[in-house]
Amino acid sequence: MAVPGALRRQPSNRGLVSHCTHHHIVVFLLTFFSYSLLHASRKTFSNVKVSISSQWTPFPQNSTAPELQPYELWNSSHLFQNAEEATLFLGTLDTIFLFSYAVGLFVSGIVGDRLNLRWVLSFGMCSSALVVFSFGTLTEWLHFYNKWFYCSLWVVNGLLQSTGWPCVVAVMGNWFGKAGRGFVFGLWSACASVGNILGAFLASCVLKYGYEYAFLVTASVQFAGGVIVFFGLLTSPKEVGLPELGADEDEASVEEDANRPLMGSDDVDDDDQNYSIQATDNDNQPKAIGFFQACCLPGVVLYSLAYACLKLVNYSFFFWLPFYLSSNFGWKEAEADQLSIWYDVGGIIGGTIQGLISDVLQKRAPVLAVSLLFAVGSLFGYSRSPNSKPINAVIMAITGFFIGGPSNMISSAISADLGRQDLVKGSSEALATVTGIVDGTGSIGAAVGQYLVSLIQNLGWMWVFYFFILMVRNHLL
Repeated sequence: MAVPGALRRQPSNRGLVSHCTHHHIVVFLLTFFSYSLLHASRKTFSNVKVSISSQWTPFPQNSTAPELQPYELWNSSHLFQNAEEATLFLGTLDTIFLFSYAVGLFVSGIVGDRLNLRWVLSFGMCSSALVVFSFGTLTEWLHFYNKWFYCSLWVVNGLLQSTGWPCVVAVMGNWFGKAGRGFVFGLWSACASVGNILGAFLASCVLKYGYEYAFLVTASVQFAGGVIVFFGLLTSPKEVGLPELGADEDEASVEEDANRPLMGSDDVDDDDQNYSIQATDNDNQPKAIGFFQACCLPGVVLYSLAYACLKLVNYSFFFWLPFYLSSNFGWKEAEADQLSIWYDVGGIIGGTIQGLISDVLQKRAPVLAVSLLFAVGSLFGYSRSPNSKPINAVIMAITGFFIGGPSNMISSAISADLGRQDLVKGSSEALATVTGIVDGTGSIGAAVGQYLVSLIQNLGWMWVFYFFILMVRNHLL
């Protein structure tokens, strides 16, 4: 006699509590802060765009820039004739970064499933820190300004930063099972928003000394974090003698149900249950699945395309919000950086609450749909925010709740669901690959969006928000 699904899930929840150790806590914290540091270094670039634009634009064409002396040095450093050209190039750099980041995600996911996740993650963090230091600090110290050099560095930075997300999601998927995954991953996925807050805070603290010091501080902290990850991160329970997820369990049906994704129907045909992308063998060490096999997993392509629209909007706020606040309302750059934190605060709360609700409902898709319906209204409301910092902060947090929350859920909990479904028999060796596909496709959409934003904003910021609303509606469709 079959056991009802609600009853089968209860032992899994008890197992989660009973098997939670201090190793789980350490893994949670290390993966959380490692990706937070990666995002902090990315956020630095968006937080200092006004300063960089001023540095790259000659003073006679830039009324907002202070007079710099000596004039000969200032005249030799400018790259563009006016602020509009500088803004367009900044948007181009965002697009270059995200395209290389997207390509890197597809590759990094495959590499992460075949090499030690700790090595890949620590290498990406330390190497990216050196590139960020060279881009923002070293070039300014040496007074070396070259568009092609900036583009080349940002391509390399995108490739190196792409090692982060597939690795940390795979490590978390190795340690935490399906029971409570929506809440655990919803809380954990706040790492990106915490990184944004950290990056904005660090940049605003040292920006008065020059934008190069903002890059210096975040790059130094990220490099130190990469060293800590190399010596302290445990990628799977078996490294400390603990059973892996789904191993050594008496109730096989419980674990099988615990690895089933929550996006669609719970009814699966018997023929589908007997099918596995991985060939069955007697070897206890699972093999990594191929890229095209991962794409064929149910839901991977669908959620990847949907995430492309959502990440376009989410990353547009990430890259352009401080610039928008400064240029549209005339607020000081440091004040705009600090105010932009409220979007990430909303995303943290949204991802946690919506993940918890999806656990209670045992469904992810309805929670996403309702949240994105409210996102359309919040975008429309924020586009008409008055020149008031408190009101702007409140509406900004609400917008982050309904946009950042679903974005966090798709990139973390749903990616883990897709990578540990029945067709791969709970193999952890599919997690990084699937995560790379979902996030990589999303990054392609975000890359296209950043260049479009830099063009559309010349028509007025209201048209940018109309573009965001259209993308959210496409996600719902």
